[in-house]
Amino acid sequence: MSTTVQPPAPGKKVNRIGLEPVAYRGGKTTLCAGCGHNAITERIIDAFYDLGVEPTDVVKLSGIGCSSKSPAYFLGSAHGFNSVHGRMPSVSTGAVVANRKMIAIGVSGDGDTGAIGVGQFVHLMRRNLPMIYIIEDNGCYGLTKGQFSPTADLGSKQKSGVINDLPPIDTCTLAIELGASFVARSFSGDPKQLKAILKAAISHRGTCMIDVLSPCVTFNDHEGSTKSYQYAKDHEEPVADMDYVPFFEEISVDYNPGTTTAVTLHDGSKLLLTKLNEQYNPTDKSAALSLLRETSTRGEFATGILYLEPDKQDFVDLLGLVDEPLAFLDESKLRPGRAALQEIMESFR
Repeated sequence: MSTTVQPPAPGKKVNRIGLEPVAYRGGKTTLCAGCGHNAITERIIDAFYDLGVEPTDVVKLSGIGCSSKSPAYFLGSAHGFNSVHGRMPSVSTGAVVANRKMIAIGVSGDGDTGAIGVGQFVHLMRRNLPMIYIIEDNGCYGLTKGQFSPTADLGSKQKSGVINDLPPIDTCTLAIELGASFVARSFSGDPKQLKAILKAAISHRGTCMIDVLSPCVTFNDHEGSTKSYQYAKDHEEPVADMDYVPFFEEISVDYNPGTTTAVTLHDGSKLLLTKLNEQYNPTDKSAALSLLRETSTRGEFATGILYLEPDKQDFVDLLGLVDEPLAFLDESKLRPGRAALQEIMESFR
Protein backbone atom coordinates (compact mmCIF):
# COMPACT_ATOMS: atom_id res chain seq x y z
CA MET A 1 0.00 0.00 0.00
CA SER A 2 1.51 3.30 -1.08
CA THR A 3 0.87 6.66 0.45
CA THR A 4 0.83 9.83 -1.64
CA VAL A 5 2.65 12.65 0.06
CA GLN A 6 0.99 16.00 -0.57
CA PRO A 7 3.37 18.92 -1.14
CA PRO A 8 3.20 21.62 1.49
CA ALA A 9 0.87 24.51 0.80
CA PRO A 10 2.74 27.42 -0.72
CA GLY A 11 3.51 30.17 1.75
CA LYS A 12 1.44 33.29 1.65
CA LYS A 13 3.00 36.43 0.27
CA VAL A 14 3.92 38.68 3.16
CA ASN A 15 6.11 41.72 3.62
CA ARG A 16 8.91 42.33 6.10
CA ILE A 17 6.48 42.71 9.05
CA GLY A 18 4.49 39.61 8.10
CA LEU A 19 1.44 41.31 6.59
CA GLU A 20 -0.29 40.25 3.39
CA PRO A 21 -1.12 42.77 0.62
CA VAL A 22 -4.81 42.66 1.59
CA ALA A 23 -3.94 44.38 4.88
CA TYR A 24 -3.05 47.50 2.89
CA ARG A 25 -6.24 47.69 0.89
CA GLY A 26 -9.44 49.56 1.70
CA GLY A 27 -12.97 49.59 0.39
CA LYS A 28 -14.03 49.05 -3.21
CA THR A 29 -13.66 52.18 -5.31
CA THR A 30 -16.73 54.11 -6.42
CA LEU A 31 -14.79 56.32 -8.84
CA CYS A 32 -15.29 56.12 -12.60
CA ALA A 33 -13.77 53.13 -14.40
CA GLY A 34 -10.36 54.14 -15.73
CA CYS A 35 -9.97 57.08 -13.32
CA GLY A 36 -6.32 57.89 -12.73
CA HIS A 37 -7.03 58.30 -9.02
CA ASN A 38 -7.48 54.54 -8.74
CA ALA A 39 -4.02 53.98 -10.21
CA ILE A 40 -2.58 56.32 -7.57
CA THR A 41 -4.37 54.32 -4.87
CA GLU A 42 -2.73 51.13 -6.14
CA ARG A 43 0.73 52.71 -5.97
CA ILE A 44 0.09 53.92 -2.41
CA ILE A 45 -0.89 50.38 -1.42
CA ASP A 46 2.24 48.98 -3.10
CA ALA A 47 4.58 51.54 -1.51
CA PHE A 48 3.34 51.02 2.06
CA TYR A 49 3.33 47.24 1.62
CA ASP A 50 6.83 47.15 0.14
CA LEU A 51 8.23 49.30 2.94
CA GLY A 52 6.49 47.24 5.62
CA VAL A 53 4.70 50.14 7.30
CA GLU A 54 2.20 49.12 9.98
CA PRO A 55 -1.19 50.43 8.71
CA THR A 56 -2.30 51.41 12.22
CA ASP A 57 0.70 53.77 12.39
CA VAL A 58 -0.77 55.82 9.52
CA VAL A 59 -3.33 58.62 9.55
CA LYS A 60 -5.16 59.37 6.28
CA LEU A 61 -6.64 62.82 5.65
CA SER A 62 -8.61 64.46 2.88
CA GLY A 63 -10.87 67.36 1.98
CA ILE A 64 -13.75 67.26 -0.50
CA GLY A 65 -13.87 66.11 -4.12
CA CYS A 66 -13.31 62.97 -6.20
CA SER A 67 -9.71 62.84 -5.00
CA SER A 68 -10.73 63.08 -1.37
CA LYS A 69 -12.66 59.82 -1.66
CA SER A 70 -9.39 57.99 -2.37
CA PRO A 71 -8.29 57.40 1.26
CA ALA A 72 -11.28 55.10 1.68
CA TYR A 73 -9.70 52.75 -0.86
CA PHE A 74 -6.33 52.11 0.81
CA LEU A 75 -5.05 51.15 4.29
CA GLY A 76 -8.46 50.22 5.65
CA SER A 77 -7.18 49.77 9.22
CA ALA A 78 -5.39 53.15 9.33
CA HIS A 79 -6.82 56.17 11.14
CA GLY A 80 -8.73 58.55 8.89
CA PHE A 81 -10.41 61.94 8.80
CA ASN A 82 -12.35 63.48 5.92
CA SER A 83 -12.29 67.21 6.60
CA VAL A 84 -14.15 70.26 5.34
CA HIS A 85 -13.44 71.42 1.77
CA GLY A 86 -9.91 72.89 1.57
CA ARG A 87 -9.22 72.55 5.31
CA MET A 88 -7.32 69.28 5.32
CA PRO A 89 -3.96 71.02 6.16
CA SER A 90 -5.33 72.31 9.49
CA VAL A 91 -6.61 68.89 10.51
CA SER A 92 -3.30 67.34 9.41
CA THR A 93 -1.35 69.81 11.52
CA GLY A 94 -3.39 68.96 14.60
CA ALA A 95 -3.03 65.22 14.07
CA VAL A 96 0.74 65.34 13.49
CA VAL A 97 1.43 67.68 16.42
CA ALA A 98 -0.71 65.54 18.73
CA ASN A 99 1.07 62.33 17.73
CA ARG A 100 4.44 62.80 16.06
CA LYS A 101 4.87 59.03 15.75
CA MET A 102 2.14 58.76 13.12
CA ILE A 103 2.82 58.81 9.39
CA ALA A 104 0.40 61.29 7.85
CA ILE A 105 -0.74 61.06 4.24
CA GLY A 106 -3.20 63.56 2.85
CA VAL A 107 -4.95 63.27 -0.51
CA SER A 108 -6.33 66.41 -2.09
CA GLY A 109 -7.37 67.62 -5.53
CA ASP A 110 -6.40 70.53 -7.72
CA GLY A 111 -9.62 72.31 -6.73
CA ASP A 112 -9.49 71.39 -3.04
CA THR A 113 -5.88 72.65 -2.95
CA GLY A 114 -5.71 75.44 -5.52
CA ALA A 115 -9.05 77.16 -4.92
CA ILE A 116 -10.83 77.08 -1.57
CA GLY A 117 -7.83 75.53 0.17
CA VAL A 118 -4.98 77.55 -1.32
CA GLY A 119 -4.51 79.66 1.83
CA GLN A 120 -4.10 76.57 3.98
CA PHE A 121 -1.85 74.97 1.36
CA VAL A 122 0.46 78.01 1.49
CA HIS A 123 0.96 77.77 5.25
CA LEU A 124 1.34 74.00 5.22
CA MET A 125 4.19 74.27 2.70
CA ARG A 126 6.03 77.01 4.59
CA ARG A 127 5.82 75.13 7.89
CA ASN A 128 7.35 71.93 6.49
CA LEU A 129 4.93 69.75 8.45
CA PRO A 130 6.06 66.09 8.30
CA MET A 131 3.41 64.60 6.03
CA ILE A 132 2.82 63.35 2.49
CA TYR A 133 0.51 65.68 0.57
CA ILE A 134 -0.74 64.21 -2.71
CA ILE A 135 -2.60 66.33 -5.25
CA GLU A 136 -4.59 64.20 -7.67
CA ASP A 137 -4.45 66.73 -10.49
CA ASN A 138 -6.90 66.46 -13.38
CA GLY A 139 -7.42 70.16 -14.13
CA CYS A 140 -11.16 70.08 -13.52
CA TYR A 141 -13.88 69.69 -10.90
CA GLY A 142 -14.86 66.13 -11.75
CA LEU A 143 -17.35 65.85 -8.90
CA THR A 144 -19.43 68.78 -10.20
CA LYS A 145 -19.42 68.13 -13.97
CA GLY A 146 -15.98 69.24 -15.12
CA GLN A 147 -15.62 73.00 -14.60
CA PHE A 148 -12.06 74.37 -14.88
CA SER A 149 -9.94 74.10 -11.76
CA PRO A 150 -7.07 76.48 -10.86
CA THR A 151 -4.53 74.13 -12.49
CA ALA A 152 -6.30 74.09 -15.88
CA ASP A 153 -3.92 75.33 -18.55
CA LEU A 154 -4.47 78.59 -20.41
CA GLY A 155 -6.37 77.90 -23.63
CA SER A 156 -7.62 74.45 -22.62
CA LYS A 157 -11.20 73.63 -23.55
CA GLN A 158 -14.09 72.07 -21.65
CA LYS A 159 -16.27 69.42 -23.25
CA SER A 160 -18.92 72.14 -23.62
CA GLY A 161 -16.50 74.18 -25.75
CA VAL A 162 -15.70 76.86 -23.15
CA ILE A 163 -12.06 78.04 -23.38
CA ASN A 164 -10.05 78.71 -20.23
CA ASP A 165 -8.69 82.28 -20.29
CA LEU A 166 -6.85 82.19 -16.94
CA PRO A 167 -3.25 81.05 -16.33
CA PRO A 168 -2.79 77.95 -14.18
CA ILE A 169 -1.37 77.65 -10.68
CA ASP A 170 1.72 75.45 -10.73
CA THR A 171 1.54 73.75 -7.34
CA CYS A 172 5.11 72.43 -7.63
CA THR A 173 6.57 75.89 -8.21
CA LEU A 174 4.46 77.25 -5.36
CA ALA A 175 5.53 74.46 -2.97
CA ILE A 176 9.24 74.96 -3.74
CA GLU A 177 9.04 78.72 -3.32
CA LEU A 178 7.14 78.42 -0.03
CA GLY A 179 9.49 75.98 1.69
CA ALA A 180 8.35 72.37 1.20
CA SER A 181 11.37 70.09 1.59
CA PHE A 182 10.24 67.42 -0.91
CA VAL A 183 8.45 68.33 -4.14
CA ALA A 184 7.68 65.90 -6.94
CA ARG A 185 5.45 65.44 -9.95
CA SER A 186 4.38 62.21 -11.59
CA PHE A 187 1.78 60.68 -13.86
CA SER A 188 -0.77 58.16 -12.67
CA GLY A 189 0.00 56.02 -15.70
CA ASP A 190 3.68 55.64 -14.78
CA PRO A 191 3.46 53.10 -11.93
CA LYS A 192 7.20 52.49 -11.66
CA GLN A 193 8.08 56.14 -11.17
CA LEU A 194 5.12 56.97 -8.95
CA LYS A 195 5.76 54.09 -6.57
CA ALA A 196 9.41 55.06 -6.28
CA ILE A 197 8.46 58.66 -5.45
CA LEU A 198 5.96 57.50 -2.84
CA LYS A 199 8.53 55.26 -1.18
CA ALA A 200 10.95 58.18 -1.00
CA ALA A 201 8.20 60.38 0.45
CA ILE A 202 7.35 57.84 3.17
CA SER A 203 11.00 57.83 4.17
CA HIS A 204 11.34 61.64 4.24
CA ARG A 205 10.80 63.78 7.33
CA GLY A 206 9.10 66.98 6.22
CA THR A 207 6.42 68.14 3.81
CA CYS A 208 6.32 65.90 0.73
CA MET A 209 4.17 67.59 -1.90
CA ILE A 210 3.47 65.27 -4.84
CA ASP A 211 1.46 66.58 -7.78
CA VAL A 212 0.18 63.60 -9.78
CA LEU A 213 -1.31 64.20 -13.21
CA SER A 214 -4.40 62.03 -12.99
CA PRO A 215 -6.84 61.70 -15.90
CA CYS A 216 -10.52 62.45 -15.51
CA VAL A 217 -11.93 60.05 -18.11
CA THR A 218 -15.40 61.54 -17.83
CA PHE A 219 -14.92 65.31 -18.11
CA ASN A 220 -11.33 66.06 -19.16
CA ASP A 221 -10.35 63.43 -21.70
CA HIS A 222 -11.16 65.12 -24.96
CA GLU A 223 -9.69 67.16 -27.79
CA GLY A 224 -8.78 70.63 -26.55
CA SER A 225 -8.00 69.64 -22.99
CA THR A 226 -4.34 69.93 -22.02
CA LYS A 227 -4.47 68.23 -18.63
CA SER A 228 -4.00 64.62 -17.67
CA TYR A 229 -4.38 62.31 -20.65
CA GLN A 230 -4.67 65.00 -23.32
CA TYR A 231 -2.11 67.33 -24.80
CA ALA A 232 -1.65 67.30 -28.56
CA LYS A 233 -4.82 67.43 -30.63
CA ASP A 234 -4.75 64.37 -32.85
CA HIS A 235 -8.41 63.42 -33.09
CA GLU A 236 -11.82 64.90 -32.60
CA GLU A 237 -13.69 64.54 -29.34
CA PRO A 238 -15.64 61.24 -29.43
CA VAL A 239 -19.40 61.66 -29.39
CA ALA A 240 -21.01 59.89 -26.44
CA ASP A 241 -23.86 60.15 -24.00
CA MET A 242 -22.54 62.28 -21.10
CA ASP A 243 -24.31 60.03 -18.60
CA TYR A 244 -22.48 56.98 -19.91
CA VAL A 245 -18.96 56.26 -18.61
CA PRO A 246 -17.28 53.57 -20.74
CA PHE A 247 -14.72 51.19 -19.31
CA PHE A 248 -11.10 52.05 -20.14
CA GLU A 249 -7.98 49.98 -19.63
CA GLU A 250 -5.38 51.64 -17.40
CA ILE A 251 -2.73 53.46 -19.44
CA SER A 252 0.85 52.69 -18.41
CA VAL A 253 4.18 54.04 -19.62
CA ASP A 254 7.81 53.12 -19.03
CA TYR A 255 10.46 55.41 -20.48
CA ASN A 256 14.06 56.31 -19.73
CA PRO A 257 15.21 59.28 -17.60
CA GLY A 258 16.18 62.32 -19.64
CA THR A 259 13.69 61.54 -22.41
CA THR A 260 10.27 62.76 -23.49
CA THR A 261 7.48 60.37 -24.38
CA ALA A 262 4.11 60.92 -26.01
CA VAL A 263 1.35 58.96 -24.26
CA THR A 264 -1.47 57.92 -26.58
CA LEU A 265 -4.76 58.37 -24.79
CA HIS A 266 -8.18 56.79 -24.93
CA ASP A 267 -9.50 59.16 -27.56
CA GLY A 268 -6.32 59.04 -29.66
CA SER A 269 -4.87 62.33 -28.44
CA LYS A 270 -1.50 62.54 -26.71
CA LEU A 271 0.17 63.85 -23.55
CA LEU A 272 3.87 64.79 -23.56
CA LEU A 273 5.85 63.73 -20.48
CA THR A 274 9.51 64.55 -19.76
CA LYS A 275 11.38 62.50 -17.16
CA LEU A 276 14.36 64.00 -15.32
CA ASN A 277 17.78 62.52 -16.05
CA GLU A 278 20.37 61.22 -13.61
CA GLN A 279 22.44 64.40 -13.86
CA TYR A 280 19.67 66.54 -12.44
CA ASN A 281 20.40 67.84 -8.94
CA PRO A 282 17.14 68.02 -6.93
CA THR A 283 18.79 69.92 -4.05
CA ASP A 284 19.31 73.01 -6.25
CA LYS A 285 16.23 75.18 -5.73
CA SER A 286 17.06 77.59 -8.57
CA ALA A 287 17.56 74.72 -10.98
CA ALA A 288 14.24 73.20 -9.96
CA LEU A 289 12.35 76.43 -10.56
CA SER A 290 14.13 76.99 -13.89
CA LEU A 291 13.27 73.47 -15.00
CA LEU A 292 9.59 73.99 -14.23
CA ARG A 293 9.55 77.26 -16.20
CA GLU A 294 11.39 75.76 -19.17
CA THR A 295 9.25 72.65 -19.48
CA SER A 296 6.07 74.67 -19.05
CA THR A 297 7.15 76.97 -21.89
CA ARG A 298 7.61 73.91 -24.13
CA GLY A 299 4.21 72.57 -23.14
CA GLU A 300 5.67 69.62 -21.24
CA PHE A 301 5.35 68.30 -17.71
CA ALA A 302 8.61 67.52 -15.93
CA THR A 303 8.21 64.44 -13.73
CA GLY A 304 10.29 63.00 -10.89
CA ILE A 305 11.58 64.43 -7.62
CA LEU A 306 11.94 68.08 -8.52
CA TYR A 307 13.27 69.44 -5.23
CA LEU A 308 14.66 67.87 -2.09
CA GLU A 309 16.01 69.43 1.10
CA PRO A 310 16.75 66.36 3.25
CA ASP A 311 18.17 68.11 6.33
CA LYS A 312 15.59 70.86 6.77
CA GLN A 313 14.07 71.02 10.25
CA ASP A 314 10.43 69.98 10.24
CA PHE A 315 7.61 71.80 12.01
CA VAL A 316 7.26 69.38 14.93
CA ASP A 317 10.95 69.63 15.81
CA LEU A 318 10.79 73.39 15.37
CA LEU A 319 8.11 73.54 18.08
CA GLY A 320 10.45 71.79 20.52
CA LEU A 321 7.88 69.19 21.50
CA VAL A 322 8.73 66.26 23.73
CA ASP A 323 9.41 62.90 22.11
CA GLU A 324 6.34 61.28 23.64
CA PRO A 325 3.17 62.01 21.61
CA LEU A 326 1.07 64.75 23.19
CA ALA A 327 -1.96 62.51 22.85
CA PHE A 328 -0.47 60.11 25.40
CA LEU A 329 0.81 62.57 28.02
CA ASP A 330 -0.95 62.43 31.37
CA GLU A 331 -2.46 65.44 33.12
CA SER A 332 0.52 65.97 35.41
CA LYS A 333 2.66 66.80 32.35
CA LEU A 334 0.03 68.71 30.43
CA ARG A 335 -1.14 70.75 33.42
CA PRO A 336 1.74 71.67 35.75
CA GLY A 337 0.89 72.56 39.34
CA ARG A 338 1.00 75.92 41.13
CA ALA A 339 4.65 75.50 42.10
CA ALA A 340 5.73 75.16 38.47
CA LEU A 341 3.71 78.22 37.51
CA GLN A 342 5.22 80.22 40.36
CA GLU A 343 8.71 79.24 39.24
CA ILE A 344 7.98 80.48 35.75
CA MET A 345 6.59 83.77 37.06
CA GLU A 346 9.62 84.31 39.28
CA SER A 347 11.91 83.88 36.27
CA PHE A 348 10.41 87.06 34.75
CA ARG A 349 11.03 89.27 37.79
